[in-house]
Amino acid sequence: MKKVLTGIFAAFILAISSPAYAADMQIKVEGITIAFAVKPEMKNNRTMVPLRFISENLGAKVTWSGSEVTLAKSDMLVILKLKSRTAMKNGKPALLDATPYIKNDRIMVPLRFIAETFNCSVGFRNSTVSVEPAPFVLDGVKVKALQYEVNYTMGSIVKEINGSAYIEAIYHIFDNKGSKSNPPASYTSSVIELTRGDYYMSGKFDFLDQKGNSMKQFYLYTLSHSEGNPSVMLYDATEKQWYSFTYPAFQSIDQFIETAGKNGFLTTISDTNP
Repeated sequence: MKKVLTGIFAAFILAISSPAYAADMQIKVEGITIAFAVKPEMKNNRTMVPLRFISENLGAKVTWSGSEVTLAKSDMLVILKLKSRTAMKNGKPALLDATPYIKNDRIMVPLRFIAETFNCSVGFRNSTVSVEPAPFVLDGVKVKALQYEVNYTMGSIVKEINGSAYIEAIYHIFDNKGSKSNPPASYTSSVIELTRGDYYMSGKFDFLDQKGNSMKQFYLYTLSHSEGNPSVMLYDATEKQWYSFTYPAFQSIDQFIETAGKNGFLTTISDTNP
């Protein structure tokens, strides 16, 4: 009997390591199937995935510098090197369970290491790998969704992000706002007939609890008729306080929203823009 069980186990390992299993494998984050530009694969019984795709779907910002890759999210900073099993997590060495490598111009990394680094659990069922980020909590209350509204000349669009990792990443960008500031001399929520020197509302962001109640609101205002990187101001509607902000931070928020849309975490609530 022992030999039979050993044989069955060996056959199972062989099956999940086979090209057929790799081709059928799905990666789900919070129940959403992630579409990878380069398909995940099994290497030495480890699930290997494209670094940027999985990291960004877990709310991490990815930057390259030579052969090093840096992942940053909230208070976690990870540095990986190609062909090295040793990573640096907040300045301390950490051993990966597989060595990163390049496939079709994408760096492949062990899924479990990346997921657990960013406080996610990993589960396996048949040919599906499920990644579940920890719920995002504000003042002891779980955040269900992030709604944001953009005004246009003839209307507005309201969308909702439901992925916990995206919501947390965007919140921390707001939370790292600059110093307190006086309100701009001229600001408006309308984009009609803007004049030079006006700040217009380029986004309204509302963090919602499980019942859909507002927990925290931020408004972003951008200087009109400016060239290059425009000046950006942040209004914390919950605190009723203005803050300085940066255009790169604004771009980071926009990038997370775009990535959330590509991967199925974004829903249009209303669209009155013709």
